Amino acid sequence: MATIRAVHTATRAATNLSPIRCSAARRLRLQTQSTRSFTRSSRILAKRYTEDHEWIELSDDKKTGTIGISTYAAKALGDVVYVELPTTDLEVSAGDAIGAVESVKSASDIMTPISGKIIEANAVLEDKPGTINRSPEDEGWMARIEVTDAAEVDKLMDGEGYRVFTEEAAAEDH
Repeated sequence: MATIRAVHTATRAATNLSPIRCSAARRLRLQTQSTRSFTRSSRILAKRYTEDHEWIELSDDKKTGTIGISTYAAKALGDVVYVELPTTDLEVSAGDAIGAVESVKSASDIMTPISGKIIEANAVLEDKPGTINRSPEDEGWMARIEVTDAAEVDKLMDGEGYRVFTEEAAAEDH
C-alpha cells in the first residue's frame, strides 16, 4: 500500500497537480489500467514438445518450423560445449537424428519432432554453444525445417502436457 501511495504521490508531484483523493481500490485499478503488457507476436503458434525434450514451433502458415531443445533438457545437460548442427537440404522423418549436443556432463542426439527438409541451421551455436544454456527455447534454436506434414505436430505435447511430463519425470528421479 505504501508503494502505491509513493508512486501516486511521485506522479502527482512530477506533473505539478494537486493530489486526487480516491480509494485504494480505485488507485490500484487506475494503476493497472495504465500498465501495458507485451505479448509475443501471433505469427508463431505455440510450441509443441517431444518426450525426448525437443520442441518445435510452427509458423502461421504451418509450412516451416523452428526446432530446439527444451529448457528442461538444457538444465539436465549442464554447460554445453559443442553443438553438431544439421546440414541444410537434409530430408528427415520424425524421430531422425539431426545433430548432437555435447556438454561437460554428457552428449545427446537431437531428434526432429516432425518430417521435412532442414532449410537452416543456427550457425551462432558453432561459435557460442552456450547460447543453448542461456536461451534454449529462443536464441538457442537448432534448426529450421520445411514441414512435410503439419498434422504430425498434433501428436506432440503442448506446453501444459510437457510441464506435467517433466514434473512426473523429476519425481521418478527422486
